[in-house]
Amino acid sequence: MCEVKVLFNGYSEQLDDKTMRANCTCTLIKGPKLIIVDTMTAWDQKRILEALNRENVTPAEIDYVVCTHSHADHIGNNNLFTNAEHIVGFSVQHGDLFYEKNIKNEEYILCEGVKVIATPGHTAEDITVLVQTNVNGQSKCVAITGDLFEKEDDILNPSLWKDLGQYDLQTIQSQMRSHVIHLADVIIPGHGPMFPVTNTMKQIIDSQVIV
Repeated sequence: MCEVKVLFNGYSEQLDDKTMRANCTCTLIKGPKLIIVDTMTAWDQKRILEALNRENVTPAEIDYVVCTHSHADHIGNNNLFTNAEHIVGFSVQHGDLFYEKNIKNEEYILCEGVKVIATPGHTAEDITVLVQTNVNGQSKCVAITGDLFEKEDDILNPSLWKDLGQYDLQTIQSQMRSHVIHLADVIIPGHGPMFPVTNTMKQIIDSQVIV
């Protein structure tokens, strides 16, 4: 099974009416393929290289770069991984070649145990990476969601994700949040530490679905 390693936990903090401090969660998946999900800001190159070195992985060995959406704090170091196929939202690219992959309507399987699904909401082309892994001897599904889930706190305080997304996409985001939380045993959100999914969380998210 694949191993999921959070290299850096994301964070977000509103400093004043016009300023937010934020950076995304960066995750490494080790399995039949090496996959990095969300590459932080352009100021984080050294940190990512050091983190990969601790995992005995070089940028040249990465097979896939997956960015859950194309905001600057999620794509800042894509250019470190020039041997990899890049999946940014619904776009699939290697060098100057762009591939027609129907991620909007179909799962995109990267390797055994890892697939990408469309989860629009925070932006119109958000994606989530689903990883089948082993946790304490049990098979579990880890969902790396980007900003579909801002952080665990947004379950009880949905204004956290609503205020940072697009108003016209709130309905679909609420529906995608419900869909993903029923698939996942563990969620790695865009701007906070991973957290285990509970039945209470599922009920709360279901109650927040906009119809």
